[in-house]
Amino acid sequence: REAVDTLNIFLNHQQFRQQMGGSARRGILFEGPPGTGKTYLAKALAAEAGVPFLFISGTQFESMFYGQTNRKIRSYFKALRKSARKEGGAIGFIEEFDAIGLSRTGMGKGNGREGSIVNELLVQMQSFDLPTSGQKFANTIIDSVNRLLPDSMALPRPKLIMDNVLLIAATNRAADLDPALMRPGRFDRSIHFDLPPRTDRLEIAEYYLARKAHDNTVSAAFVADLSAGYTPVRIERLLDESLVLALRDGRSEMGFKDVIDAQMVTEVGLSHDVGYHPDEKRRVAIHESGHALLATLAGRDVKLASILRRSGSLGLVAHGDVDERYLRTPTEAHQLMVIAMGGRAAEIQEFGEASSGIASDLQVATVIAAQLVGMLGASRSLLSLEAAQMMGADNLVAKVLHDEVARGKADELMNAAADRAACTLLEHRRALLALADALCEQDELNGDQVHAIVAGAMVN
Repeated sequence: REAVDTLNIFLNHQQFRQQMGGSARRGILFEGPPGTGKTYLAKALAAEAGVPFLFISGTQFESMFYGQTNRKIRSYFKALRKSARKEGGAIGFIEEFDAIGLSRTGMGKGNGREGSIVNELLVQMQSFDLPTSGQKFANTIIDSVNRLLPDSMALPRPKLIMDNVLLIAATNRAADLDPALMRPGRFDRSIHFDLPPRTDRLEIAEYYLARKAHDNTVSAAFVADLSAGYTPVRIERLLDESLVLALRDGRSEMGFKDVIDAQMVTEVGLSHDVGYHPDEKRRVAIHESGHALLATLAGRDVKLASILRRSGSLGLVAHGDVDERYLRTPTEAHQLMVIAMGGRAAEIQEFGEASSGIASDLQVATVIAAQLVGMLGASRSLLSLEAAQMMGADNLVAKVLHDEVARGKADELMNAAADRAACTLLEHRRALLALADALCEQDELNGDQVHAIVAGAMVN
């Protein structure tokens, strides 16, 4: 809606200004994570308007020579105004705008090089409403003639024609931009690009699948469900990687399994056999089976359990929400902590002690405990440690660990999760050993296999 409104104002700028008395938008800011379509939408606006599109990256303005960055900025804005006068309008797009628009506050930046660059931007943003050099020359001639004529015969000045220019800037660091750039008359409209929800991912998947070879096991709904939290670029990359896997297998179109395997490759890396010692292989299988079993019992969507090495990890269990969720309850957070502690509990139960493989699990559980205590009021105090400004503590975990009460509560939550994981695995030891046996034999199990093994062990 914001983009369409901006385009309508741009195309009807004369009516909006002269008949309706409005002030046209000169600049809008596209901000959001990389790959969410900021550049794509800017190009679409220019194509829809049918005007020149002047694309440049913020880093292209930078120069090692003093004053050259300012000169490049002036040249770009001059070209923008020239194109607008020639074609009836022009749209400029500055990618990575934070390269030249960072805030001038702190350490005397306002008087340094960064400050002069921002000052140049501010001046040039005001230049769209100023007369051109030709108009200035004509006004000078008319003023000179009028000085020789009586007031009754004075020549009228030509009406000021404002350039129809729209400047779009894109950044993923909007909070770091100079506030002066965001005031009315400059970049006074900010459009946030967020990760697409399922309805949008469905349309994006339909768009890409119409152009990529696939069999009838791959549907847009399947891709949309699988790609929760993905940007449009990541969705395209997922499908391209699926085609690579199909080509490697000698096929000309992707299938269901290709997309699943491609997701593992893009998210956690390629898998390869480590060549474990038999005793160590069994320990890793027991560890991952602990995670997989607890995730299954918690109703999570287990996608893969593996003892193959990926990106430095000796094994993994990939699991997520069955349905796309935006909120999480404390109960669900506690469940995730229990799942994280599952590998440790399984190792202690079967081998008497845990190995160094639990290090990353403890890290994950600690972060969740810190969020419960420091953000969500799970301790005796409802104060948010996230709101505190503590020297030397720039993240929530550090703040919780520096607060004695919060640290004690977080430690209590960790121990409770560890006890719960141990009790659950002892109760369902048959399923744990069945998963470990299957992993030792096959190295990897997909989600359906994990659920089937657990269900079979429960029946028996």
